[in-house]
Amino acid sequence: MKRIDLRIMFGIMLILGGALALLETMGYLKNASDIFWGGVFVVAGLLFLSLLFAGHWWSAFPGFTLLALGTLIFLPESLDGFGGAVFLGGIALSFWYVYFLSRTDRWWALIPAGVLTALALVVIASERFEEYSGAVFLGGIGLAFFLVYFTNMTERWWALIPGGVLSTLAGVTIAAERFGEFQTAGFFFFGLAITFLLVALLAKMNWAYWPALVLGIMGFLGIASLLDFANYVWAIALIAAGGFILIRFFTTSR
Repeated sequence: MKRIDLRIMFGIMLILGGALALLETMGYLKNASDIFWGGVFVVAGLLFLSLLFAGHWWSAFPGFTLLALGTLIFLPESLDGFGGAVFLGGIALSFWYVYFLSRTDRWWALIPAGVLTALALVVIASERFEEYSGAVFLGGIGLAFFLVYFTNMTERWWALIPGGVLSTLAGVTIAAERFGEFQTAGFFFFGLAITFLLVALLAKMNWAYWPALVLGIMGFLGIASLLDFANYVWAIALIAAGGFILIRFFTTSR
């Protein structure tokens, strides 16, 4: 039996879609074209996903994307605000699937999966908690990098740095609304100090202690400015720094 050419099926589908759109425009049908095209995308997505059973992992990308598009078309008007989350979440799901299919070889899929998931959560958060959208986005991506680190803590220690920086920036977006600029900078430096301290402790990178120390001091001074003794801290810090320089000068010059 001769197999049906895909071009014939595609042509028939276009004709049927056009006819339904025409009937809808003339007032004979309502939402027919939306139902038709939504069904087409869902069926096409399921066909691609069926290829997963044959070992074609790449089919997860068009499969989940088309399925998300079909779901997006079927969404009622009351949920239109979450359409972006559905679409982005569908694409994110394809990367999550690819990662869990082979966590050792395809660890890279965690990064786009985390970014797209964070974007989907931002769409949801913006509906009710718009002021936290930036924190959700940056924190979500930071979490993705931490997950990358845990896939191989020896080789992928570097993921601690973008993970810590992005998580710190997520906290800074919240702190910026509640504290002054100087205090917010203090939180930022303190978060970076914790990031490098984690690199030093977890990845056994001794060089990371130095930026952790410097950033920790800067962060402490910034956070201390929230308190009444901030001026005393600054004065003591300056005196201690000056005294250290003088002691080093006289002890090394002999």
